[in-house]
Amino acid sequence: MNRLKEYYKKALQNHFALGAFNFNNMESLQGIVNGCKKTNAPAIIAVSEGALSYIGDDFIIELAKGAKASFTHLFLHLDHGKSFEICKKAIDLGFDSVMIDGSSLKFGENIALTKMVCDYAHKFDVQVEGELGQLKGIEDNVYASDHHFTDPLQAKIFVERTGVDSLAVAIGTSHGAYKYQGEQTLRFDILQEIENLLPSFPLVLHGASTVDKELVDKFNSYGGKLEHAVGVPKDLLIEAIKNHNIVKINTDTDLRLAMTMQVRKVLSENPKEFDLRKYLGKGREEIERVVMDKNQNLLFSANKID
Repeated sequence: MNRLKEYYKKALQNHFALGAFNFNNMESLQGIVNGCKKTNAPAIIAVSEGALSYIGDDFIIELAKGAKASFTHLFLHLDHGKSFEICKKAIDLGFDSVMIDGSSLKFGENIALTKMVCDYAHKFDVQVEGELGQLKGIEDNVYASDHHFTDPLQAKIFVERTGVDSLAVAIGTSHGAYKYQGEQTLRFDILQEIENLLPSFPLVLHGASTVDKELVDKFNSYGGKLEHAVGVPKDLLIEAIKNHNIVKINTDTDLRLAMTMQVRKVLSENPKEFDLRKYLGKGREEIERVVMDKNQNLLFSANKID
């Protein structure tokens, strides 16, 4: 049985979540791996369609092999696959998990596409994540101008008809660095309705970077221009993990912000520096710090290795 499924079950029982950390190059992946090793935390190493195209199929697989050789409690995941073809490609390459994102389609079309991916993936013991509802914001190749909250009754029908293993729900999180304009809240009422209809079913939050003010301030102090960037408050994410069925929290923006802040810092303080290892190495260390903090103080996944 796919070990990720077992970890989801354990997360539901013990009220923690796995971090799904997106990586875009070797250094970002190394930072994630080091942070998870030092906190003894299982995690998902996630690749978007954009990252897969940027890094390349063979390089992704070899990087993932190296990561898993260093720390075996990692799972390679395709984030926001938009078609059957890209999901099939990831499955054939050896991914542990794929997300088929049919959230922009009509309900029946989303069901049909997700079921097609599930039918293929389950032949190879690969986990499938679906999505119902849409998150506002932009990140990589994912864009929506408005929130479309998940309909609880549709969620039940969707899970039953597709055979999906986990479901990404839209309850108020957003993609990108600018998640809120006004009140910072999540629709826990919707989440509870979904759980009433789908008890003990693994649920996922996308767009869940916290975009910490201290990190944003440092980023801006070294020449960045992220004004009024706001993330999801930590207390809301903790509530979702501790008192609900959220077993996977996606994080991309925070890692990009962490690495880029350190690159800006090194180049700002040392304008003659042109050794990539000097500034990318510092970025790697900052990602490691962020991952450790999330595993210990947000996800509560530290020391949850089987």
